[in-house]
Formats: sequence, C-alpha cells, structure tokens
Amino acid sequence: PGLGSFHLILPVSAAKGNSGDGADPEEVVAVLQESISLSLEIPLDEEVENIIWSSQRRLATVIPRKEGQPATITVIDPQYEGRVSFLEPSYSLYISNLSWKDSGSYQAQVNLRTSQLSTTQLYNLRVYKRLLKPHITVNFEISGEGSCNMSLTCFVEEAGMDVTYSWLSWEDSARTDHEGPILSTSWRPGDNAVSYTCRVSNPISNISSRPIPAGPFCADPGYPEKSSTFFCLLAKGLLLLLLLVILMVGLWVIRVQKKCKIPRMQKLKRNRMKLRKRGKTGLSPA
Repeated sequence: PGLGSFHLILPVSAAKGNSGDGADPEEVVAVLQESISLSLEIPLDEEVENIIWSSQRRLATVIPRKEGQPATITVIDPQYEGRVSFLEPSYSLYISNLSWKDSGSYQAQVNLRTSQLSTTQLYNLRVYKRLLKPHITVNFEISGEGSCNMSLTCFVEEAGMDVTYSWLSWEDSARTDHEGPILSTSWRPGDNAVSYTCRVSNPISNISSRPIPAGPFCADPGYPEKSSTFFCLLAKGLLLLLLLVILMVGLWVIRVQKKCKIPRMQKLKRNRMKLRKRGKTGLSPA
C-alpha cells in the first residue's frame, strides 16, 4: 500500500464498562503521514448524549445527530485541527496525516442519556515510519593462517523505535539466522560460498539488503573498491571528453566568426578607397 489509509489493530481487550478503570487499552499501530481510525462501539439500545474524545488533553466533543438536526462536532485541541473527522454512525475517530506527536494514549467517553451511565474505551496509538533500504558496512582481517575474519554491520537511517535486525545466511541449502545488527563470521579459501542478507523490520514494514558474499572480500582485498574505482575512472573519462568537445566547438565558433569578419573588412577598405578618389576629384582645378 502507498500513501493513503492504513491501519493495523492488535486487540488486547477493548475497554468497556462504566469507567474503564483497570481495562487494557486497544493497541493500534499506524504509518507516519498516513491515516488511522480508532473504532468506537456504542450500545445499540442506548441513546447517546455526547462523546468526548481525549488524548493528552480533551481533543473533541461530539453531539450525535438527532431527528432533523445534524451532529455537532467541536475540535478543541489545535494539534488536530483540519486532520480529524468522526465516522458515523458510531463517531469513530479518524486521524489523517499522522505525525510522531500523535503517538500516545486516547480515550473515548460515551455519555448515555437513556441509562445515565457512561462507558470509556481506551487506545494506545503507536506511529511508525516505513523502513528505508538498509546499509551494510564490511570489515575484514586476513590472519597469517589464511583465515578471514569478517564483521558485517547493518543499519537503517531514521529507523525509529521497535526495530529488529537479523542476518540470514544459506550454506548447503540450510538457512541460518543470526539476531542483531552485527554479524561476526569467518571464511577460508576453499570453503563453500556463503552470502549474508540483513533483514530489518518494525511493526508496520520489513525490508532486506542485497546479498553480501563472503568469499570475494577475503579472496580479493580490492573487491569492495573495484566497482567504485571503475565508475570513478569512467566519470573522469567522460568529463575529459566533454571538455574536449567544448574546446573544439569553441575553436569552430572563433574560426567562423573570423571568416565572416574578413569580407566585412575588405568591403570597408573598398568603400574608403572610393571616398578618397571622390575627394581628390572634387579638389582638382577646373
């Protein structure tokens, strides 16, 4: 799913009752800059006086629609102004363009007119960002015995909270998992080819790195630099070629300008000579 409505609800036990004291909140996770709905349950046989939504402070008050009268909604907290709506018929809270500040506890107090009681539903909203592609750094050391000791570190920029790292490796069709962002391993020439993949996850997304082969780093110490060196040389060559083309175009433009200038100079000289001849003719005695 791209940007738009996204919500994942992990029910623990919705808080119901007269006060909601001691009840576990409903755990809700959502995506940063997307939308979420906090579902509200209202008894069907009860007439609702009003609904008070709160977070750190009172968020909004809703007076449900009556016959011939629309619902009255008053948003009190300016943090949610223009970003909240209330979905009928239960007036569940819908929040759009979620920010980190929206994380936290929420409460819906439903005041019932018929029974003169109130019910409270509690929520715990956690906002997460979709994970970016992980970066891998490789450090290796070749010992005198020919063994290559490697340390692979996996990290994700702006990962946020509740992020887990794991390394996956395949050898002889057997999969091995290693927990944590750092993997220490060793390799010897002649060992089976092993590749390592870092997988990063949080409650709303997971993403994997490209496979990292162990052999080439240890068998050829220049392996990590070869591709970057090639592209560096290629870029330098293209830059020199571009400069050469610019120089040739400049020389061609100068040559064309000179060719255009010579006929103009010759024409000016002829005009001057004609003027001189006319001047001499006018000055000669009758």
